[in-house]
Amino acid sequence: MMLPACSTVSFAPSTHRPALTAPTEPNARRLLRWSLLAGTAALLGGCVGVSADGGMAPIQMAAYAEIGKDVVKIGDDAGALTAKARVDQLLRKPLTADTAVQVALLNNRGLQAAFNELGIAEAQMVAASLPPNPRLGISKLSGRFEIEIERQIAGSLLALVTLPVRAEIAGDRFRTAQLRAAEAVLKLAADTRRQYYRAVAANAQVTFYQQAKDSADAASELFRRLGESGGVNKLDQAREFAFEAELTVQLAQARQQQRQERERLVRQLGLWGDDLKFALPGTLPPLPRLQAVKAVEAEALRKRIDVQIARAELDTLAKSLGLANATRFVNDVDLLGRRTYDRGRSIAADGHVERESGRSRTLELELEIPIYDFGQSRVALAEQSYMQAANRLAEKAVNARSEAREAYTSYRASYDIARQYQNNVLPLRKIIQDESLLHYNGMLTDVTQLIVDARSRILSNVAAINARRDVWIAHTDFKHALIGGGSAGGGPSAVAAASGGDSGGGH
Repeated sequence: MMLPACSTVSFAPSTHRPALTAPTEPNARRLLRWSLLAGTAALLGGCVGVSADGGMAPIQMAAYAEIGKDVVKIGDDAGALTAKARVDQLLRKPLTADTAVQVALLNNRGLQAAFNELGIAEAQMVAASLPPNPRLGISKLSGRFEIEIERQIAGSLLALVTLPVRAEIAGDRFRTAQLRAAEAVLKLAADTRRQYYRAVAANAQVTFYQQAKDSADAASELFRRLGESGGVNKLDQAREFAFEAELTVQLAQARQQQRQERERLVRQLGLWGDDLKFALPGTLPPLPRLQAVKAVEAEALRKRIDVQIARAELDTLAKSLGLANATRFVNDVDLLGRRTYDRGRSIAADGHVERESGRSRTLELELEIPIYDFGQSRVALAEQSYMQAANRLAEKAVNARSEAREAYTSYRASYDIARQYQNNVLPLRKIIQDESLLHYNGMLTDVTQLIVDARSRILSNVAAINARRDVWIAHTDFKHALIGGGSAGGGPSAVAAASGGDSGGGH
């Protein structure tokens, strides 16, 4: 619901001026009093209303600037249909990491709940920025010969006087809520990107195991025929069959891992129903270009959104501490205005009934006397809350520096490992297997060495897939260690914990 915005009314001079009727004196005084009261409240409270975009503009700008993606708050059926149409368009083609992140930002309901939290914070800001409501009361006391009617209006002077400071604090809290919503956007983007690479790596492992299984099946069939004709002994035949059976188990484990990683990605994307038919590529993208960043610590302290949140909370608590100190001796001051109307009847000596009436006005000022607590508890609470926030900010700054260094070190190490597999390990494994096959065909070695070399090549290829996956996850971790949104590591141990098994694909 949109609150009316404040408007300014101007009066232009006119040559034709209608005649004005002067109000009566009591009405004029009453009008003047209410005008002054309303004007004072308006000046103290200012014009505050719910924004048209729900405070989403800074979040949308941050999302586009940091990750190049669009975010929307879905508040009606039209917005939901627009977002759904775009999601459907993105799902028509195999997902990339960027399109997966965009789908999650448009479709994840947990993110929409975070935007609802922002709307709640804005409503609370508006409520805290409005002048206190006056309290009206009316009472009637009647008897046989008299009647008394009392009307009163009361309001908190302390709340009215401290309104500008409280409104400023409420505005700061809303801006902190905006930072938290932006952090939720970055966190979802980072988690989705990590899970995308895990799911695609699982696809690549299944593809490779399937190819190895097809080759082993063909070799097993050949060994079966040779065994029937006496071309190979039973020991070599059993070794080949055992190798083929192991590959069958490993393929089944890889497919189970593939399904698990895909479902985890589905939860990040917020998909269900027919949308679950989306396609993922079968292989990971090539290694990214090595990113070298100077002064990673300074950049992390400057851009990390969690550090900005800690700073904003500290500033807000500083203002709250100032307000607590300013009002420590006065908890509340109420101003009460009362107007009483009395009407009665009396019987004179001659038997006639005489009517009497009277009016009285009373102005009362009510203060809470701090006999037992002179505000020490409130001030102590505000001081400890401020110091707690200051210490947390200091801790956050130390951790941000360390996390940025750790993420960059992990990124560089993961990149070097993946390059080693790509440039040296895999080419050498292929040479070894090819030569082993030639030696076997020349009857220079037995099938045992051929199977050992084939098994080693399979393990190396799976490890290479995992190494490339770790590079992309470490690249994501490094980026978000600088801008915020979650710095959960994506190295081998973290991936193993997330997948519930060994990062080597169950070997």
